[in-house]
Amino acid sequence: MVFRGSSKSSTKSIRFVDELRQQMAAISDNKSKQAAYRSIPKAEMIVFDAPGLMDDYYVNIMSWGKNNVLAVGLGPTLYLWNSVDQRTHKLFHVREEDNWPTSITWSKETQTLAVGYTCSNLQLWDAESSKLIRSLQGHSGRIASTAWNGHILTSGSRDKSIINHDIRARNHLASCIKKHSDEVCGLKWSNEGDRLASGGSEKQLYIWEASKMSSSKFLHRFTDHCAAVKALAWCPYQHNVLASGGGWNDRCIRIWNTQKGICIHSIETKAQIPGLEWNRHHREILSSHGYSTGEDQNKLCLWKYPSMTKVGEFGNHEPRIINLCQSPDGVTVVSAVADETLRFWDVFGPPTTGTSMASDLQGLFSSRNSLIR
Repeated sequence: MVFRGSSKSSTKSIRFVDELRQQMAAISDNKSKQAAYRSIPKAEMIVFDAPGLMDDYYVNIMSWGKNNVLAVGLGPTLYLWNSVDQRTHKLFHVREEDNWPTSITWSKETQTLAVGYTCSNLQLWDAESSKLIRSLQGHSGRIASTAWNGHILTSGSRDKSIINHDIRARNHLASCIKKHSDEVCGLKWSNEGDRLASGGSEKQLYIWEASKMSSSKFLHRFTDHCAAVKALAWCPYQHNVLASGGGWNDRCIRIWNTQKGICIHSIETKAQIPGLEWNRHHREILSSHGYSTGEDQNKLCLWKYPSMTKVGEFGNHEPRIINLCQSPDGVTVVSAVADETLRFWDVFGPPTTGTSMASDLQGLFSSRNSLIR
């Protein structure tokens, strides 16, 4: 601290440094003790009735944008719920029978909402004006998965194809890939936008490089899963790390190093995995579950990363969970349940410091039921 002067002042400085070290050690100790207390929700913060919600494992009918608006498809109708002012707005209602929204995704800037349908339609909507901007053609089967990467909208279909649409161009078809041998039910671009993960009902997981997608050459093909691969999530703090979840015949969460092309973790969860969400505040990942061979079905499970030890489980949903998504601030998750409800959980917030006050308050909010429409 002192680089010149008398030996006396030097001695004082050394003592000061020692005191600082002791203080820092005490702070570090205190933080580690606080981290030991990890609050697991005892009940939902809010429960919304969501009549018409599809009980279909393969669809993706929820998206929570950075504008704090949750878009959700309830049968033939798409609703927008503003989590700030608590208002609900009906964006549109489909008049055609059996042509319901099956995939909903906000663009990064939340100016545009992409909606895929049962009968192969793909539309872009302006949520502010509630107007249809554009219809994109190319698929011949239902579109159950969509993902944005800047001005590129990627769609996956039951026709087994993946299409990249350049929404700036009049001829929007940028590339079309046909490598999957069954429905493409999972799509997710990496946080950097350089890689795409695609999961199919044929149990395969592909990794694509953005710069080489027009050639249809994949970077990796993983065949470890034993059921459909719908749940996909890129790690927010470790580049090239991807989590994937398998269906009922697989029941495994697998963590992949997509740079080396290897599986670095595989965890048997004993239940179908329709959704995965990384915690952006702590090194954790949350999994949602459906059908099971035992008693571990229809729950939410929190896992510590990278050890993948279970922190806890909660949310004994009566029927299975269909979808899972995360709020823009990374604190709340919402589960779409086959009993036609949306359930909100404060699971990703900071850990409590030795009391269960937060969990008790969450219990008070669980009695608040609202209607999404």
